[in-house]
Amino acid sequence: STALNHYTTLAGTHASSILYSGLQILHSYSLIFLVGTVGNSLVLAVLLRNRQVNNTTNLFILNLGVADLCFIVFCVPFQATIYTLDDWIFGPLMCKAVHFFIYLTMYASSFTLTTVSLDRYLAIRYPLHSRELRTPRNALTAICLIWGLSFIFSGPYISYYQEFQVANVTVCHPIWKVSQRKVMDLCTFVFSYVIPVLILSLTYVRTIRYLWTSVDPIKDMSDSKKGKRKVTRMIIIVAVLFCLCWLPHHLVILCFWFGYFPLNNATYVLRILSHLISYANSCVNPIVYALVSKHFRKGFKKIFSCLLHKRVTNKVHVAQVTHTVSILEADLTEVIHVSEPTKGIVMY
Repeated sequence: STALNHYTTLAGTHASSILYSGLQILHSYSLIFLVGTVGNSLVLAVLLRNRQVNNTTNLFILNLGVADLCFIVFCVPFQATIYTLDDWIFGPLMCKAVHFFIYLTMYASSFTLTTVSLDRYLAIRYPLHSRELRTPRNALTAICLIWGLSFIFSGPYISYYQEFQVANVTVCHPIWKVSQRKVMDLCTFVFSYVIPVLILSLTYVRTIRYLWTSVDPIKDMSDSKKGKRKVTRMIIIVAVLFCLCWLPHHLVILCFWFGYFPLNNATYVLRILSHLISYANSCVNPIVYALVSKHFRKGFKKIFSCLLHKRVTNKVHVAQVTHTVSILEADLTEVIHVSEPTKGIVMY
């Protein structure tokens, strides 16, 4: 009943806030959806088109792209309607499925970044001894384990949400008791954020320390070591962005349960912003790849060139068909003009 009262208060705040913020929220979610869908699709296209999934790092980046794309496609549009419409219009099944997918993909991204940090540490600290461990087969096994653990940790959220009526309004809202929700949200914070961030921090601090102490940055390095540094820098940026983007979301939830978080217009806006920032994380990774990695920049350019070439080819083909039709029409018109007088001569 306490959760229901909380939601009723928030629903009233939502109804008053939507008058001036609904359009802006919809535009923000639309931008995230567009950039995230296009960007992650390009990442997957680059890796699969050029067959660059024959090493562990690229396999993990591919898996991260799949998780981000699934999050963007299956979660962002539905979440946008929560803040722009008064009613939940997608039915009870989608009420459970959407929130399950949110946490499933969040766990998958978090566990993937954690695994990548360990992979980078082994590749740089033990380049020879880790070759037998860092194989595509083992990477695929790790990816299966990542998704398996993600299903286990996010599974309870299937029963966490339910569709029901509040004051003649259909809502999709948690139905667990407050004590159960506190425990669940705290466990989510610990296992999807705190532990991964600690592992990320430890591995990347040790990796960076090894890179800058074992190799003199002034002296020339081999191409292999330079490549490892660039890849590691790119992955570190992605990991830091993940930590920063999801931190406000977790802090809002912790403040709601264990601190002071009144339900008013200010906290409503804060909640929306925390969601937007966390969702935006799923569309920033392709931008990082494009800015940091020369490989991805070349891949993106090739795809755009192919798309542009196909478009130009289609235009040329249409133009040729149109030109051919015009010639046929001209020939046919000429035949008609010639044959008509002939018919007149025959008739007379």
